[in-house]
Amino acid sequence: MTQSLRTLSPVDGRVVAERPLADAAAIAGVLERSRRAARDWRRTPIAERVARIGGFVEAFVARRDAIAEELTWQMGRPIAHSPGEVGGLEERARAMAELAPGALADVRPPPRPGFERFVRREPLGVVLTIAPWNYPFLTAVNSVVPAILAGNAVILRHSAQTPLCAERFAEAFAVADLPEGVFQVLHCGHAEALRLVATPGIDYVAFTGSVAAGRAVQEAAATRFIGVGLELGGKDPAYVRADADLDAAVAGLVDGAFFNAGQSCCGIERIYVDAALHDRFVEAFRAGVAAYRLGDPLDPETTLGPVVRASAAEHVRGQIADAVAAGARALLSPTDFPADVPGTPYLAPQVLVDVDHGMRVMTEESFGPVVGIQRVRGDDEAVARMNDSDYGLTASIWSRDLDVAQALGERVETGTWFLNRCDYLDPHLAWTGVKDSGRGCTLSRLGYEVLTRPKSFHLRHAGG
Repeated sequence: MTQSLRTLSPVDGRVVAERPLADAAAIAGVLERSRRAARDWRRTPIAERVARIGGFVEAFVARRDAIAEELTWQMGRPIAHSPGEVGGLEERARAMAELAPGALADVRPPPRPGFERFVRREPLGVVLTIAPWNYPFLTAVNSVVPAILAGNAVILRHSAQTPLCAERFAEAFAVADLPEGVFQVLHCGHAEALRLVATPGIDYVAFTGSVAAGRAVQEAAATRFIGVGLELGGKDPAYVRADADLDAAVAGLVDGAFFNAGQSCCGIERIYVDAALHDRFVEAFRAGVAAYRLGDPLDPETTLGPVVRASAAEHVRGQIADAVAAGARALLSPTDFPADVPGTPYLAPQVLVDVDHGMRVMTEESFGPVVGIQRVRGDDEAVARMNDSDYGLTASIWSRDLDVAQALGERVETGTWFLNRCDYLDPHLAWTGVKDSGRGCTLSRLGYEVLTRPKSFHLRHAGG
């Protein structure tokens, strides 16, 4: 009997997608088509690959409104915000296409008489991308587009919460006349996905998800000599220095903590504020969060939608309750957000003060609309607090002093260090993490290195 996935919307619990799950024979067929396609695609000139990606982007953006509404139904992001993910995909795809010719060009050492020497970047073959639901297009595009530009074939296995997002990729690639088999969608279960990771014929795995799932992917790949890129969890900190622009820091960090209901690996989950600014910052921050409107994400006036499922909301409620029991103060009342209903994915935002690192909310990933704010006395304490974490995806400082910010950034254990901004990926910079936030790299010129292998040509002229 064929198994199927059913995607329930966090908006109202309705079924928004139902798809059959691929069995072993279907998975083998997808892999074989990818292998065949990769052999031809690798010989396609880079200029043509870039053109096909351009067509993909145009086809995708042309369906912006429909894609945005569908995204809201699948994972609950307010319709006022969902179109931004289409724009983000366009920005990253176009940037990687712009970088491709230079990043994939031959590397030539200084000339040597009588010899032709260079290093060529060759595609790996078949790349398996395993993408999550929270930013379903942005997390996938980071590997899908550069992998194809580099000459690989790609299989996209998306989250069961956002299967339609994978299909929208496929539709846009079809409009762009990408050759058959270069990009394929695979709906399959977790066990089947792990078996595919371990299967000969998969040459690289790009995974975004939880630390536990990342470990499972790495274990599945351990018997094979293939690369695995892992973008995992985050507990990203911010430090508001005494010289910060208070208004800008408040506005940036409220958005960084609560956009997408806090469901972002690089969202702000803990804030350290210099004692000189602490009280003023906390009051302004509380007021900023209190202005959010929790409710139906299909309503254009809604600024905070449901989290992905009721169990995720209960996880955050548990962190808040434990912190309050340990002495933290909650600054907002759920009763001020009538849509907050226990047992549902609708969860009011919360700001906690008088917190410390003995509380789960300051050390354990929340992935929801809650943030803790802790007072610190100067740069050294702030750096120590930021580094006191199993994670290291991004971190930010809010200050008017560029030199100090750069110096402190050299001491903070993180993949990206921000000054006066947060929760953003610049496609021209490497996207990477340290510690339990993962390993590997996407985006920028460096992102192409993991999707290709170097091959050296050492050619001596006849008679030389």
